[in-house]
Amino acid sequence: MNYIGSKYKLMPFIKDNIHNVVGKDLSDKVFCDIFAGTGIVGRTFKKHTKKVISNDFEYYSFVLNKNYIENHKEIPDKQEYIAELNQLPLVENGFIYKNYCVGGGTDRQYFSDYNGKKIDTIRQGIEIWKKSGKINDKLYYFLLASLIESADKLANTASVYGAYLKQLKKSAQKEINLEPANFEINDNDHQVFNEDCNTLIQKIEGDILYLDPPYNERQYGANYHLLNTIAKYDNFVPNGKTGLPKYQKSAWCSRDKVANEFENLIKNAKFKYIFLSYNNEGLMSMETTGKIMSKYGRYDLFSVDYQRFKADKDENRNHKADKTKEYLHVLER
Repeated sequence: MNYIGSKYKLMPFIKDNIHNVVGKDLSDKVFCDIFAGTGIVGRTFKKHTKKVISNDFEYYSFVLNKNYIENHKEIPDKQEYIAELNQLPLVENGFIYKNYCVGGGTDRQYFSDYNGKKIDTIRQGIEIWKKSGKINDKLYYFLLASLIESADKLANTASVYGAYLKQLKKSAQKEINLEPANFEINDNDHQVFNEDCNTLIQKIEGDILYLDPPYNERQYGANYHLLNTIAKYDNFVPNGKTGLPKYQKSAWCSRDKVANEFENLIKNAKFKYIFLSYNNEGLMSMETTGKIMSKYGRYDLFSVDYQRFKADKDENRNHKADKTKEYLHVLER
């Protein structure tokens, strides 16, 4: 997925430094990824640790991680379910088609008309199977994650869902085909949550806590609203030109609130090692971050230059540099 702040390319930097601090063998460690996003970090450590605890406030992320993290045993016949969903007759006038495709009667063009109908068809099929007992929770989240990722690949956006393109781009003209979101098989049980991190932190404990909060004022609830809509498939009246649902704004995206949120999280964390990914364009300065973490144990800092994410035109950007400095802040209690 095209995802703001994805740590996929930074994983060697993150993984190497976690090993340098904690040790090479993590097989007896509980690892928590509390701002999980698409789950790249948790998925990396899933096969190397005793247990992964994954959390994100956004529901599409919860669905992805219920599949990629919590699913850890083979699901029989999952390919057959994928094939059956791909062959269902198209549903007319489903929620995605009516509200996010031009043919549905709005000017919104997040998907081609065909793909909007196919997304509705598959999503409704998955829900019917779940309610009838044809599929269990493990298969349900596997199929939902497969749909979210398959739909995202053909979305008619520049990258995020804050806006759609006026004309269908080449990739968005392709017909959607449900592809399986295959997950890592291992012997350990894992946990996935869909909670505010400062609430969850008071209920869990472990060895390694990894933090990858929002860096700026862009709200994930707005930037990825359509993935939440596909995941929840709830009934609401889309608002405005982009069809936004109501969403809760995160204090982590507020310059006035973020430091307080961060300190409360650190203060209440029952983990020996805490790692924070942040960069030099973040709402909290490097000095503020270090000062807060230093109150609670031994503090260290690693950094690497990184190609910055661009979701808008150069003239509209607050930061003109092509690269950022990515920090990994470390606290050992």
